[in-house]
Order: sequence, then structure tokens, then C-alpha cells
Amino acid sequence: MGTRARAGNRLAAREALAQRVRGWAHLPFDPARCPVRSVLDQLGDKWTTLVVLVLTQGPHRFSAVQRAIPDISKRMLTQALRDLERDGLVARQVFPTTPPSVEYRLTPLGESLLEPLGALIAWAEVHMAGIVAARAGFARQRTARPAGA
Repeated sequence: MGTRARAGNRLAAREALAQRVRGWAHLPFDPARCPVRSVLDQLGDKWTTLVVLVLTQGPHRFSAVQRAIPDISKRMLTQALRDLERDGLVARQVFPTTPPSVEYRLTPLGESLLEPLGALIAWAEVHMAGIVAARAGFARQRTARPAGA
């Protein structure tokens, strides 16, 4: 796809999103019913996204998920899995063994998240260097400013 076509696609995506936001403007504001807040608050959490990525490889036991995300605490992993289960994105299956073993897997609803998540990951991979450079430039500007500016 050429540069001009990509620019046209970005413009069309921008306008479609802007139109959707304009459509929300006439609705009564109810934060509890806002799909953006309700869904993205959960999915925007770094642990939740990483857990979903681990589960794309198939069902995992708790300890396997924790090994795949070495910097997550047991408490945060438990919370992320519980929230994903509550939202219907992950299913928890208990096996009647001694001690009982538990396995987590993506549900069909969780699987439906993979396409948009994959697009976001692809975008991040393409733009990470630019983001790192922007952060460094921002940090330089902040340290170069006089106090109180």
C-alpha cells in the first residue's frame, strides 16, 4: 500500500472515529454505561493485556501464566485473571485432582479481542522507536526549563 493510500486510510479512520464520538455527544452521560470506560479501563491495564497474550497460546495453569510474566505478583495475576473471568474473556476450569488444579483459557469473547489487540501490538512495534525518541525529547525539554515555567 502506498503512502497516499495509507494517509487516506488514516483520514477515513479518523473521520469515522470522530463521527462516532460526535454521535455520543447527544446522549446523556453515564460513566457506568460508557463502553470506552468500562471496557478499556480493564483492557488498558498492562497486566490484563499480558495475561491475554499468554493465553493466546492455549490454556495455562496459574503458575504457567506467572512464569510467562515474571514481573507480575501473585496478587496482581489473581486480580487480572479474576477481572478477565468476570468480564467473560477468560474461563476458569477446576480439575478434581489432589490438590485441585485450575486452568485458564480464553473464551470466544476473549478470542474476539485478539484481532484489535494484534493491531495495537503491530502499531506499537512500528512506532516504539518514535515514542522512545519523543519521551527522551520531552524529558530533555522538562530538564531544560527554568523552575516554575
